[in-house]
Amino acid sequence: MDYNGKQVFYEYIKNNSKTLIIFIHGSGGDASTWKNQMLANNSHSVIALDLPSHGKSDRFEKLSLKLYVDVLKELIESLNYERIILCGHSLGGAVIQSYYFLYPMNLDALILISTGAKLRVSPAILESLKQDYETYLTYLKNVAFSKKTKDSIMNEYKDKSSLIGAEVTYQDFKICDNFNLFEKTHLIKAPSLIICGTDDKLTPVKYSQYFHSKMPNSTLVLIENAGHMVMLEKYKEVNESIIKFVKSIE
Repeated sequence: MDYNGKQVFYEYIKNNSKTLIIFIHGSGGDASTWKNQMLANNSHSVIALDLPSHGKSDRFEKLSLKLYVDVLKELIESLNYERIILCGHSLGGAVIQSYYFLYPMNLDALILISTGAKLRVSPAILESLKQDYETYLTYLKNVAFSKKTKDSIMNEYKDKSSLIGAEVTYQDFKICDNFNLFEKTHLIKAPSLIICGTDDKLTPVKYSQYFHSKMPNSTLVLIENAGHMVMLEKYKEVNESIIKFVKSIE
């Protein structure tokens, strides 16, 4: 997709469904975060977006929440679907919440995974991204997953994250740190699925429970033995929850 003369990449699996789910990754991630969701079923079309400066997308000089929302808006407007469902992980959750409050009529449902209404970031994370990227990557591996997650899953994610780079990841986390829609959560009326791993240290279960307590049309799914990267750690459970949710609103 062309956006102001730059290319923004997305993976697209299309079928004859009138429903499209758009998956948006978290800080320092890319479309591959959703590899297990893209092939989960063939009942609806799916897109996994590489945000600007991530994955296969072109590099942008300045990253911002506004840029991410604008790119998402342009992508949605370029397609022709009756039903749009946005799924965001962590930073991606901030993107889709922000999109909802700007364009509530342009989507039909939200899927909020390992995210929150505000996303404060530990100063230690920001400092490690500035000073020692390898330390950050090791820290990420230790805190983003459940202790019961296989090393192969953690190492693969660490290797993928290392390709994004410290500067882009730092800008993502600064966006998260400044994000706060805490006082507006109760205004989200769209059908919403909230998913969180019970071992999530970065966006703890209480964040998802807050969503559920404030959003009148929400479903909360807590997944055991999974951390912040629940869609990689327990992808079967995540996929089953998404498929059930989508069927419930069609």
